[in-house]
Amino acid sequence: MTKIYLLTVLCSLFFISCNCNNSSKCNKESEECKTTKKVETMCNEKEKNDIAQTIEYYIEGGRQANSKITAKAFSETATMSWSENGRLKSVPISVLYEIVDGGKPASASYQITDCNIESSIAIVRIESQFGDAKYTDMFTLVKDGSEWKIISKIYHAK
Repeated sequence: MTKIYLLTVLCSLFFISCNCNNSSKCNKESEECKTTKKVETMCNEKEKNDIAQTIEYYIEGGRQANSKITAKAFSETATMSWSENGRLKSVPISVLYEIVDGGKPASASYQITDCNIESSIAIVRIESQFGDAKYTDMFTLVKDGSEWKIISKIYHAK
């Protein structure tokens, strides 16, 4: 069922951009900043499915609390970044592996909400939930041979 849902989501990907006449006015308070949606047409189904498989490694590792599964999604030099109390935090991806291994198996779900692929690079946004914890994750991916690898993960805990 999850794979059918994932394929449905992948087939209808959108990305959101902020369009403003004056970029200095483009902020949360601005009435002039309008959201538009543009259908992604540059991705073929194989690329979408391959990226979805990479993200599935990340999610499944969390489900099983097994960083060996999670690591299949990431390059060896990947990083993870977030903002904590208004300050940038950035760490090697091995910190995520420690968190995954220190957790307990739990339910996990996600939805790909944005995807932009250009040749061998991609940026993907997902909304995810691990147990009761909810996140917005954004990944930068690069194609390594025939596989996609996440080279950076940024996230926001909700």
